[in-house]
Amino acid sequence: MRDNKPNPRILAAASTGGHWEQLMLLRPALDAFDVHYVTTDPRFAERDGLASSHVVADGNRTRPLRIVHTLLDAMRIVRQVRPDVVITTGALPGLACIIAGRAIGARTIWIDSLANAEHLSMSGRLARPFATVRLTQWEHLANDQQHVEYFGSLL
Repeated sequence: MRDNKPNPRILAAASTGGHWEQLMLLRPALDAFDVHYVTTDPRFAERDGLASSHVVADGNRTRPLRIVHTLLDAMRIVRQVRPDVVITTGALPGLACIIAGRAIGARTIWIDSLANAEHLSMSGRLARPFATVRLTQWEHLANDQQHVEYFGSLL
């Protein structure tokens, strides 16, 4: 945390759809902090009445060139916001924010989507070296060797 500011700055990122809905379930817990939201579609931030929001390109493995845009957008946003903590409920845009956040020394939290009941998502697996904490919403997927913890689900 910054020495001159007791209220941590949080960057909360998620793709649209279920990832975004799960992030919004965390909103009451995050509202006490200086939170900046990141999504791939500005209509979601507008719909949810978020004053401080940013947009990243919606990259994914089927559109590899968009991944570069997503990473560049995430780096720009992280450089601008300078978060103490980056939290995401997933997909590649959230992973990009975690990578960029970790590069500046932010603590990072990956919460794998509830939809991933059989195994961690690809992005969740890729987050391992960048996430300070990786969480699953399924108790049977918690794994000490893989550094995946379970504390309950958002739904």
